[in-house]
Amino acid sequence: MLHSDSINDNICAISTPPGFGGIAVVRVSGPDAIQIVNTIFSKEISKAKGYSLHYGKIIKNNHDIDQVVVSIFKSPKSFTGEDVVEISCHGSTYIQQEILLLLIENGARIAKPGEFSQKAFINGKMDLTQTEAIADLIHAKSKSAHDIALNQMKGGFANELSILRTKLIELASLVELELDFSEEDVEFADRDQLQSLIETIIQNLEKLKQSFNYGNAIKNGVPVVILGRPNAGKSTLLNNLIDDDRALVSDIPGTTRDTIEESSIINGIEFKFIDTAGIRETKDKVEKMGVERTLSMVERASILVYVYDASTTALEEVEQDLLAFQKVAIPKLIIANKIDLVNNVKFKQHLNISATNKEDIEKVKSKVLDLFSSLAENHEGVILTNARHLEAIQLSIADLSKVRDGLNNKSSGEFIAMDIRQSLHHIGTITGEISSDELLGNIFANFCIGK
Repeated sequence: MLHSDSINDNICAISTPPGFGGIAVVRVSGPDAIQIVNTIFSKEISKAKGYSLHYGKIIKNNHDIDQVVVSIFKSPKSFTGEDVVEISCHGSTYIQQEILLLLIENGARIAKPGEFSQKAFINGKMDLTQTEAIADLIHAKSKSAHDIALNQMKGGFANELSILRTKLIELASLVELELDFSEEDVEFADRDQLQSLIETIIQNLEKLKQSFNYGNAIKNGVPVVILGRPNAGKSTLLNNLIDDDRALVSDIPGTTRDTIEESSIINGIEFKFIDTAGIRETKDKVEKMGVERTLSMVERASILVYVYDASTTALEEVEQDLLAFQKVAIPKLIIANKIDLVNNVKFKQHLNISATNKEDIEKVKSKVLDLFSSLAENHEGVILTNARHLEAIQLSIADLSKVRDGLNNKSSGEFIAMDIRQSLHHIGTITGEISSDELLGNIFANFCIGK
């Protein structure tokens, strides 16, 4: 966390990933950033214009360290809002460390994790949701995760919250204005209109809340649980979906005793396929634990894929298995596997495949994408991906529910106003309009150094 005595520190860090590469970028930010770099650079840049590039050498004790390109961004038009200098050097770890040491010798210090982004927040360059989106963007593994993070970084989520906050502030103002004129028995706010406004705000917050499971799945990978009886071909299906022999395949039932999880990108979306132990009654303690874990994995799934051996399993048995999951309100794909072993029989209700057939695997991927699309249809606009945001929204909804009850029960305007203000407080913690050292410390501690 940045304390008042360190806000104006000059900080430096390597902003590119560790290791060898063609180039590396060393970033410096602070009131003296340009002057610090000027002392170790072969050209005079102390009066250089912002958004300018300068080719020269980094020098130590009259010896050349490297030929570099120096980029200058002047306050306030920079990422952090301070003067920022970025040194693009060759990717040698020795060169990177030498430049860092020179910067430290001349007045900078090594940045803490996320400190550049934290300075950007403190200097009003972006709100907390946007700074958190930077970390999400860096770690995005798929196009869908990238798109959500980019929208949030552009202020999509912040704009949505701003609209809600404005409505709440207007509501609180009307209620508190009545309190100021309570002796005159003046009513500035129509109670029916207040109820309607509260309902609208709660519905908007509920929509954001309900988008979290979808958004979290996009951010971390859509969990697809593959389940079925032993020897149904679940492991073969997993291996071919990810195009790797990840799961052990055997004709012996009960081979898979634990969950196996692997990721695959399909049409820009990361799916986490989870192979599970076969569902059956067993006295084997280890296999029984595997079955129990299979059932628990269903609770975290976004999509269920049930696989059965079409050559040995009766449809009545399939229906019996599916009864255990009929209350699970997520999309389900039922697969009749090993269809190549069944002569001229098709199971019209289910997807007929052979898990060893590449064309059939493409059919499975297509169906999984279709199921994912059905999830996406329910979540248009801003998508919630951050557990911290979810908690704040849940608390805000709880406070607004008290406001709704208070209006119904004709409670004192003083209590109603207090609950509205508390709801505003929780929304404010999302964007950083209300923050604490502990909150900011926890958020930026998870950032990489140099960002």
